[in-house]
Amino acid sequence: MRRIGILMLVLFTGLVSAALPQAKAQTKAQIITFDAPGAGTGAGQGTLGFGVTPAGVIMGEFIDAGNVAHGFVRSKDGAITQFDAPGAGTSHGQGTVPNSINPAGVITGDYIDANGLAHGFVRAPDGPITTFDAPGAGIPSGPPCSPLIIASTGTQGASINPAGAIAGQYVDTSGVFHGFLRAKDGTITPFDAPGAGTGTGQGTFVTFGDGINPAAEIAGAYEDANCVLHPFLRAPDGTIIPFDAPGAGTGTGQGTDNSGINPVGTVTSFFTDASDVFHGYVRAKDGTFTLFDVTGGGTGPFQGTEPLGLNAPGDIVGAFIDANGANHGFLRAKSGAITKFDAPGAGTASGQGTIPFLNNPADAITGFVIDANGVNHGFLRTP
Repeated sequence: MRRIGILMLVLFTGLVSAALPQAKAQTKAQIITFDAPGAGTGAGQGTLGFGVTPAGVIMGEFIDAGNVAHGFVRSKDGAITQFDAPGAGTSHGQGTVPNSINPAGVITGDYIDANGLAHGFVRAPDGPITTFDAPGAGIPSGPPCSPLIIASTGTQGASINPAGAIAGQYVDTSGVFHGFLRAKDGTITPFDAPGAGTGTGQGTFVTFGDGINPAAEIAGAYEDANCVLHPFLRAPDGTIIPFDAPGAGTGTGQGTDNSGINPVGTVTSFFTDASDVFHGYVRAKDGTFTLFDVTGGGTGPFQGTEPLGLNAPGDIVGAFIDANGANHGFLRAKSGAITKFDAPGAGTASGQGTIPFLNNPADAITGFVIDANGVNHGFLRTP
């Protein structure tokens, strides 16, 4: 899941409720799983794919037997290179977490040091790593108020565009989240969404993975003072446009997420309704909404449809959670046709299954599969 942020005052230019075709699984698509050398084999450990370039290079993290995170890059031929940011801690819950890769192979993310503080980093394709911190970043006290928001500390590089601009977020010492834009020259510009809450775990969040497009439009969301999530778009000039998906709940932990933006300004994600069920949406640049649900998604709390990424042509990947709480992958074409799939070895119990993260322009998809023992394995699905 991504972390996000910003305000609401939405202009619904149009609303299209989607009862769109659900395609049968494609027999031509191939799915392979892979494990990084050194990945742990215990529950919650293993290999997770987080991004794939147009050339088919995959980046992600693996968690070793000591529950320490490490970054990896997997070349198109399957060779895996491990990397660790300088200063990364080596104890439980510490280490290096890549979050985004651009077409040139430049990676951004964060690492957690021996004191539990996160710092941003950017890694060049040939390996050198530069670290950075947003002004005012620190270690907060107290948990977040929403189960949708992942507690974190310090500075996180969330997404990087082809020009090397990085969108991210940082947490101040009061536990409030703020967004930032880091230019290629290292200049950091913080920003806050209007309406963002100022309590612990509230504030402005930036989408991880594909949260900044080539024009430097940034996708995110903010959590308000009532712990409700609202998405936003930040224009290159700093203007912030808030919106909410129709049907989004307004209770604590409910609202609308923001999972990614493509080059033409289309965004996708899911919203949580008043019964805590997830539903997918697509929002076009002009503000038009299309809502959709994948058949087979459960209708109970924290079940349903969760889009997690989209590519330049407008195809969407994500997971749907069935009535048993298991995850299954889907690919939704721009036309609305949906293909469902499961990676080999996917577990079928609650919290297990297939979780696609991102797709490249050719719809090569990466993510991770959680097996019956709770171990993560990376996967690549090629059309």
